[in-house]
Amino acid sequence: MQRQMSAKEVHRFGPSDVSVVVCTMNSVTGIERCLLSLREAHVGEVIVVDASSTDGTREIAVAIADVLLDDPGTGLGNARNIGISHTTKPLILNMGSDNVLPEGQLQIMIDSLAELNVQGVSAQTLIEGNNYSSKGLNAWRKGRFVPGPAEVIGTPTLFDGEVLRSSPFDPSRRFSDDSELCERWARNFDAHFAISEAYFLEVGKTSWDEVKIRCRMYGISDEEVYSRGVENGWGYRRKLKSISHPLRADLITPIKRLPFAQGVSNAPFLIAFTAMRYGSWLKKASRKS
Repeated sequence: MQRQMSAKEVHRFGPSDVSVVVCTMNSVTGIERCLLSLREAHVGEVIVVDASSTDGTREIAVAIADVLLDDPGTGLGNARNIGISHTTKPLILNMGSDNVLPEGQLQIMIDSLAELNVQGVSAQTLIEGNNYSSKGLNAWRKGRFVPGPAEVIGTPTLFDGEVLRSSPFDPSRRFSDDSELCERWARNFDAHFAISEAYFLEVGKTSWDEVKIRCRMYGISDEEVYSRGVENGWGYRRKLKSISHPLRADLITPIKRLPFAQGVSNAPFLIAFTAMRYGSWLKKASRKS
C-alpha cells in the first residue's frame, strides 16, 4: 500500500516545504525570471536538470539554483526523475523553465492539495502577450482547464513528495510523462488529482512559431500514448477515447465553455491548433510505420 500524506499533514506546509524541479534545454529566454520567482517565493530548494544548454542557461542556474544536474537527453520523464531523486522536501513542484510563479500562488496549490485531499494538483497558466496567438492560447486554456477534479494534470504540478519519489515518472516516456503517471497512480493506488485556482505566468511563448512547436510536442505525446496503449492491449473504447481526445479537449470543450462571443472569435485559432496537433500525431505515426 502506497503511503499518502493526510490532509492534516499537508495543511501544515508552506513554500519552504516544497522542492522545485525545473528541466531546461537552451532556456535562456525565461530561466532567470523563473528561478528568481522561486527565490522570491522562498521555496525550500530549487533543482535544475539541464540538457547540455549552450546559450547561458547553465550559468544562470549555477548562480540562482541550489543544485544543477545533467540531463542525458533521453526524455522528459527521465530528466524529471533525476531531479526528483535529489529532492528532500515533503512536497515536489515540477514546473517549466518558461513558468514564473506569482506571489501567493504556491500556497494556493498547497492548500488545494490538502482541502481536496488529492495526491497532485496543477496550476493554470497565463500567457504574457497581447497578440493573436497569445489571446488564442489564453482562450484555449480558459476553456479547457477549469478548476476542479481532473483525470490528468500537467505542468506546473505539485505532488505528494513521498509518493512521487517512490513512484516517479516512466523514464521511457519522452513526452507523455504526465498522462502515464496520473493513469498509473490512479490504477495502482486510487490516486486523485485536481486543477487548482492558482496560476503561473508563461513567458516567451507568444509567437505563432511557438504555437506550432507546442502542437508538435502534443502530437508526439498523443502518438506515444496511443502506441503504448495499443501495445498494452487497449480495447476499442479506449482507442477511440485517445483518438478523439485532441478534438474534445482542444476544440469542442473550449468552445462550449467560453462565452459565446469569445468562443466564436477564437474558433479559427482552436481549429488550427487542433489540426496541427493531429497533423503532428499522424506525421509521427507515419514515420514509425
